[in-house]
Amino acid sequence: TYSPCIGFDRAQIRRIKSKTKVNHRQSSTHFTMYKVIAFAACVAVVAARPRADGPPAYGPPPPKYAPAPYKPAPYKEEKLPPQPFAYEYGVQDEYTGAAFQKAETQNDYGVVEGSYKVSLPDGRIQTVTYHADHEGGFVADVTYEGTPVYPDPPKGGYGPYTGPGAYKGPAPVPAYKPARR
Repeated sequence: TYSPCIGFDRAQIRRIKSKTKVNHRQSSTHFTMYKVIAFAACVAVVAARPRADGPPAYGPPPPKYAPAPYKPAPYKEEKLPPQPFAYEYGVQDEYTGAAFQKAETQNDYGVVEGSYKVSLPDGRIQTVTYHADHEGGFVADVTYEGTPVYPDPPKGGYGPYTGPGAYKGPAPVPAYKPARR
């Protein structure tokens, strides 16, 4: 006898067909389930779409909250009455050679008077005497005591600076020669 499946006899083919037989009752239940799911999805889409004749389904956007811009209160300096004072200090160190002093006073009217002395590196002493009030402002008198003393220059002079960052001068200008013919 002829068999469409080469290598199988009729009994084997019947067994294979019986195992792969489609259960029509089960497949129609699945098909009905798919129809119900598709119908529910369509109903959800139609129910969610906006209506042209009614208000929108959403409300106005929520207000934006932001902190108020920072504006500091205007500064107003408090006017205080003059407070009289007097102070004085000084340093005289023979080991390091540091010598300076200062004295200052203020009276009941706010007039400040004072002076200070500083030893300069060249050996002189600078004295500054000053007076400050609301009418004349700050007036200073500067005087120097002694003569300046400078160290001798090194042999050969100081010369130009050649360390890091020194100016090397302009770049050399290239010399052009006429071309040969």
